Amino acid sequence: MTKKTHLLVIRLSAMGDVAMTVPVLRAFTKQHPTVKITVLSKPFLKPLFDTLDNVTFFAADVNGKHKGFFGIYQLFKDLKLLNVDAVADLHNVLRSKILRTFFKLSFKKIAFINKGRAEKRALTATKNKVFKQLKTTHERYADVFRNLGFSLDISNPTFPEKLDLTSEIIKITGEKTATWIGIAPFAQYASKMYPIDLMEQVISEVSKQENIKILLFGGGQKEVEILENIASKYSNTINVAGKIKLDQELILISNLDKMLSMDSGNAHFSAMFGVKTYTIWGITHPFTGFAPFNQPLENAILPDLKKYPNIPCSIYGNKVCEGYEDVMRSILPQKIAKKIIE
Repeated sequence: MTKKTHLLVIRLSAMGDVAMTVPVLRAFTKQHPTVKITVLSKPFLKPLFDTLDNVTFFAADVNGKHKGFFGIYQLFKDLKLLNVDAVADLHNVLRSKILRTFFKLSFKKIAFINKGRAEKRALTATKNKVFKQLKTTHERYADVFRNLGFSLDISNPTFPEKLDLTSEIIKITGEKTATWIGIAPFAQYASKMYPIDLMEQVISEVSKQENIKILLFGGGQKEVEILENIASKYSNTINVAGKIKLDQELILISNLDKMLSMDSGNAHFSAMFGVKTYTIWGITHPFTGFAPFNQPLENAILPDLKKYPNIPCSIYGNKVCEGYEDVMRSILPQKIAKKIIE
């Protein structure tokens, strides 16, 4: 019997970027069903990969056993026992570079992501900006597998069936008898967040519609408190933040009819299930390549680009150009509400 090819796929963080690997891996496993994949990532992200065939998960203890250079070498020794044939580095940071070098010295084939840094600098420049759609991160991930010698087409995706709601979820949401709209108003950086006072206006408007239930997503105690306060004011609005863990949250997201999110992880969670996903963008822009998978550009809700011509002025939202602190306020709540009600 011929031995199955075994690939190690490295993507350690951030949460949204890890989620973006899922549709690519789903396409790969359908097109190469005899190839085994082990995904290396942080332990809490394991549920992201539960719906994939021929994919197993290996947890990297980057704050403990696998911390630092000698920790990475220990991680290599642990992974070497899995007998992988090749390494797909979808992260391409110092830690993954060291790890893949150990595999290269062991005569394993390696390939790694080209992040397109020069193109991204040109796109975010304030002078001589080159404003064009860059290759998506999903295609950049797919290129890594192509560089290992595999064909891969991600243009005609399939998505998993909606996952069965658990009794734990139903206790919070009730049975599904209406259109479920998820709203995730938070992001890693404030510059990527639609102001919460305006988001509350969106929620107020949408909650007035018949046969609609709004489910609010977030994480962390402060976010939970904000969402609980909002949910208490509006009918058909429930906060699920802080009440379920990631595995349950993904089950719930798979059952949404629509998701409204920032340029953040929740958009990628819903998109990986094929849920119609609307995103609100501030100083970042879908042209950077981080739009949710298989979602049309018209689902991206953008600021006034005539008033703010330097958008995007940041790839990740961690740098705000002067005078662009309030770009989100150029997007009217009524415009967003109308978009998701439609």
